[in-house]
Amino acid sequence: MKKITVLIPVYNEVNTLLSILNKVEKADFCGLEKEIILIDDNSFDGTQNLYAMLPYKVLYHKINQGKGAAIRTGLEHASGDIIIIQDADLEYNPNDYAPLIKRILSNEADVVFGSRFLQIEKSSTPVASHYYGNKFLTFVTNLLFKTKLTDMETCYKAFKSEFIKDINIESERFDFEPEITAKMLKKGARFSEVPISYNGRSRSEGKKISYIDGLYALWALIKFRYLK
Repeated sequence: MKKITVLIPVYNEVNTLLSILNKVEKADFCGLEKEIILIDDNSFDGTQNLYAMLPYKVLYHKINQGKGAAIRTGLEHASGDIIIIQDADLEYNPNDYAPLIKRILSNEADVVFGSRFLQIEKSSTPVASHYYGNKFLTFVTNLLFKTKLTDMETCYKAFKSEFIKDINIESERFDFEPEITAKMLKKGARFSEVPISYNGRSRSEGKKISYIDGLYALWALIKFRYLK
């Protein structure tokens, strides 16, 4: 393996984008070449004005479609042997990349999730409903697929590219997380989890996911377990 692609969906993150990109640049990629791809989901807060100063590939959506759609677009252009998903806010720390990458390089896993709950003292979640919602959806995932994940909804997911590039991602929004988890489990991919840090933000600070997305995620788990 020679290259890692970091896919970064972006929607109205003018206040955090440059900071997170600075952290990505300083991350440990375990000696592999890095490719950073930004997918702008029709931002209107001034984020798009930042792209001219950046040395990365930027893909644009003409209308806002959601995280799942952004990742689908990014995968069409990704050339890395490993794919990592990074949100454009500051909730997740790219300093945590290395343990995910090492599990794949050592061939211990095909898919590695960064879990916010393996070492809960490293994390903060300002809204209790997000915490309990995540735990419930992870419980349903384990029940339906007979697995033992601790954090299905985590942003930090690393994949061997051959395991994700041929997946038809149907979800447009945050239901991408349960869809890709379900399809990887049904595909027989070997899963692993590593603890990561987490600095959760509230809705007033720009958090975009809501309880409606939780209902979509629950339906996605059932749909992709039994109907797809």
